[in-house]
Amino acid sequence: MEPLLLSFPFTGRWTVQNSPANRVPSHGTHLFGTAYAIDFVAVDGHGRSAPPSFRSFFGTEPPEAFTGFGSPVLAPAAGTVAAVHDGEPDHEARRSPLSLAGYALTQRERVRRGPAGIAGNHVVLAVGTGRDLSYVLLAHLRRGSIAVSVGDSVSAGTPVGACGNSGNSTEPHVHVQVADSMDWERAAGLPLVFAHPATGQPWLPRNADVFEVS
Repeated sequence: MEPLLLSFPFTGRWTVQNSPANRVPSHGTHLFGTAYAIDFVAVDGHGRSAPPSFRSFFGTEPPEAFTGFGSPVLAPAAGTVAAVHDGEPDHEARRSPLSLAGYALTQRERVRRGPAGIAGNHVVLAVGTGRDLSYVLLAHLRRGSIAVSVGDSVSAGTPVGACGNSGNSTEPHVHVQVADSMDWERAAGLPLVFAHPATGQPWLPRNADVFEVS
């Protein structure tokens, strides 16, 4: 199957983590349709997701301290809103080894909760028809930011929510994945690419790439 061509679901300066251009499965598992998922973190002019502080080395940080928190998240393709979930808290961000170690101990509980625990606040778009039908998940959105409802038709660029730190997230970011089903325990991840912000050509950025979308 050809990769699904998407627009970037944001504007501004961003960097990449967990890219399928580096490895598949990109998140270390095929579970929950994440095989080709990709994460985007907004950065400032110095390439930082947030300024360093005492808390960034030894504790947790408020999500509001991060460049991306609250940034508009846009539909990356035309489609129909197939699912929404809101109400999950935006928890403290974790960049220090100590706080990340503690966070890892709570992973089992998030998995037990299923999509709400993993994806947090999220929107799913049904894109295409028939054999070409796929489901695009935008995850970890800010609580209270979701701007669409199930059944809404959207165009690429339609605001659907805002970048948050809900679900299985250690700092505010936008998680994008494409799957063949919304039955997440059985869904298979599908490949994706993005329109290059300068050329419009299909492009899959690699880990640590920094780029700007206008």
